[in-house]
Amino acid sequence: MVGAEFQTSDGAGRVPTPGASRCARLIVPARRAGSDRWRWIASLAALVPLSLVLAQCGKAPGAGQLAANSQAASADNFDDRFPPPQFKDRFPSADESFQPLKPAEAPAKRTAQTQPAPYRVASLEPTGPYQRPPREDLTTLVGLKSSAFPYLGNNPRTDAPFLDVAKDGRRGHRSYGGRVYWQDTTYNDNRVLMHVPENFDIRKPGVIVVFFHGNGATLERDVRDRQLVPQQITDSGVNAVLLAPQLAVDAADSSAGKFWQPGGLKRFIDESAGHLASLYGDPRSAREFANLPVILVGYSGGFVPTAWSLEVGGLGNRIRGVFLLDAVYGELDKFASWIENNRSGFFVSAYTHYTQRHDQELMQMLRQRGIAISDEMDGPLRPGSVVFVKTQDGVTHRDYVTHAWTENPVKEVLLKMAATPALTRVVAGAASSTSR
Repeated sequence: MVGAEFQTSDGAGRVPTPGASRCARLIVPARRAGSDRWRWIASLAALVPLSLVLAQCGKAPGAGQLAANSQAASADNFDDRFPPPQFKDRFPSADESFQPLKPAEAPAKRTAQTQPAPYRVASLEPTGPYQRPPREDLTTLVGLKSSAFPYLGNNPRTDAPFLDVAKDGRRGHRSYGGRVYWQDTTYNDNRVLMHVPENFDIRKPGVIVVFFHGNGATLERDVRDRQLVPQQITDSGVNAVLLAPQLAVDAADSSAGKFWQPGGLKRFIDESAGHLASLYGDPRSAREFANLPVILVGYSGGFVPTAWSLEVGGLGNRIRGVFLLDAVYGELDKFASWIENNRSGFFVSAYTHYTQRHDQELMQMLRQRGIAISDEMDGPLRPGSVVFVKTQDGVTHRDYVTHAWTENPVKEVLLKMAATPALTRVVAGAASSTSR
């Protein structure tokens, strides 16, 4: 439409008056009929807006002006869509409908969730001594490598292999009486009966009782159930634990197996210590158990491992006492040597007519060495005490562990030992020195 002319004629040839616009001229008819007038008004209404735009510009707008117009329009649209928040929108006034809840009006459940959890402040006050939880007597069987059997070494009495018989692929040992016992049935049980009384306390002075059973015995049937050795230790109330290795199983044989070997008893105590600590309920106490003093108790055929443990066992003066129950059948020189060289421990031999001759021979050996001997058990046992107790007629060898000169002789000897202040101090000193 720019630069164009619109001419209209009514047939008279009149030329229209020039308009004020610089871009176009509009020639309007002078006379029209009524219908043409309305058509002209409609055309004029459509052309007026365009003429206004062209009048304002005069020419096409530049790129800078379009960009500015676009930014202004964008700003207006963003403000319209996202008006900035007003202070009153975030914080209503007091006369508006929304009111913040007061703390007292908050729901109970919400209050419980927002409260901090209670806490305790560590106290610097000294705590009481450690108290072990209550427990019962604990008795069990544990297999040990250092127990008496199996044994593949030599018999020190003959310096020949202990297993000196072979037949049909089996190996066996010919006992002192001439009978053959086979390894797989008689010398193959490495279990040890362990007992920790309910009231035992490793923090106090204590002892380990090593019990060597006699011929024809098993740990469960005889040592535990018939001879009641664990029960006697508990009933004594002495701070003591029990170790009883299985020797020849249910056989008339007194072989010592690994207790014949130098250091055999020490290895046995060292390996047992960890198991005693676990049974006691505190594995950290294994070192204390390994250093406890030891009392050896030998019944009947148990005299052989008892004598060899004194001679080559490797514990030295940690052995605080020896108690023989109708058990002096031989090895007199080993018993006499230990008594002479260990005056801080006690020695007690209770006997029947079965072993009376050997006990009298041992007493004579000791007197010749200037060692005083007592024949009474009335008083307490003291360091260096040597006592030989003859049992009245009618007492049987089979029941001697429970019926000797008194009922439950193992319990009695432990009570006599604990009643001696001097001997108790020796045991306490040994226990405390090894725990450092």
